[in-house]
Amino acid sequence: MRRVVVTGLGVISPLGNDPDTLFSRLMEGESAIREVITEGPNGPSSNVAAAAAFNSELYFPPLQKTDHIDRVGLFAMAASGMAVRDSGIAFTDELRERSGVSFGTGMGAAATLEETFTQLLLRDPDRVKPLTVLKVMNNAAGAHVAIQHSLGGPDLTYSCACSSSSVSIGEAFRQIQYGTADVMIAGGAEAELTFGFFKAWNAMHILAVPDREDPSASCRPFSRNRTGLVLGEGAAMVVLEERGRAIARGARIYAELAGYGSNNDYRHLTKPSVEGQAKAMQLALSDAGVAPEDVSYINAHGTATALNDVTETRAIKSVFGDSASRIPVSSTKSMHGHLLGGAGALEFVISLLAIAHNAVPPTANLNVPDPDCDLDYVPGRGRSGQDVRCVMSNSFAFGGTNAVLIARRD
Repeated sequence: MRRVVVTGLGVISPLGNDPDTLFSRLMEGESAIREVITEGPNGPSSNVAAAAAFNSELYFPPLQKTDHIDRVGLFAMAASGMAVRDSGIAFTDELRERSGVSFGTGMGAAATLEETFTQLLLRDPDRVKPLTVLKVMNNAAGAHVAIQHSLGGPDLTYSCACSSSSVSIGEAFRQIQYGTADVMIAGGAEAELTFGFFKAWNAMHILAVPDREDPSASCRPFSRNRTGLVLGEGAAMVVLEERGRAIARGARIYAELAGYGSNNDYRHLTKPSVEGQAKAMQLALSDAGVAPEDVSYINAHGTATALNDVTETRAIKSVFGDSASRIPVSSTKSMHGHLLGGAGALEFVISLLAIAHNAVPPTANLNVPDPDCDLDYVPGRGRSGQDVRCVMSNSFAFGGTNAVLIARRD
């Protein structure tokens, strides 16, 4: 099958809206988690989360109307435009027919959904904005990206909770491998920091207890005193190309996307299993033709929930054996929060930047190690001067969809 490389990166993230700023702040162990105030029917509500500083006027011309696009779609379009510019690709009419979009989101147009139900239930049930359906459909963001770049190839949206954007990248990889496309813009986005969605996640009792002394330290993956996940928002998109085509046009290649593994953890809707997570990693390694000892860095799913962190630790040990203890593993969610459907794409971009910079980002706030999580989790600050040749990015989701991506230096 054809080989696939990454030639463009774009991010809208809580730690910055360009890849270099994002990675630099991660390496310093800087957290974007802060108090976030949302307005509900009975007044303001306080939570901790990682919000993205996003001004749409910086990304769209003054005459381009965007009020018919939800925040999640604006994130996706801004990150996609950045990735395409970074790739230096020139879309001819012929290439546009061989280029497509693969997009992932878990919650979709959260802000518009909440606004619509507030209008229906608290204001006037007979007045709803005429473009509501077109704004809230989950494939709207991907469709806007395809329109933005006039792409006539596959346009697919995946929604499988926290692995949505990893799946979208993996399936875009397959499109190019199998020859149904030559170029794919792939990734995902989430913009779910609304009053109602905070309430819904709080009701599950899996959000972190805010750290009263330092809210930015509320997310503590692999730590004995971890209390749960912290929500984040943003987008990450990559440009994938058939390798021969990218080389022929002289493109800068970040890495080769070498392997993708996806399976279903069917045992429970929300409880992960060691067997399910391990199988996804094994599938990705096999797909890439990579031995466990060849992996230089693992970007863990690392949600800071009691169950996931121990399960993932055990799964990594079962797959990597004696190599597990020497491979740096980190959860960058400790700093940028959990982007849900957009998490996998953002963490894949971070993994690619680890290759580009020969550096490994840390797990922040790991001051009290959990004895059941005993791998090299890179506590504190990142490590520069590392020989990072092959990376693995893990995504495991409610609903059971596991997705693992492997990239290596080209």
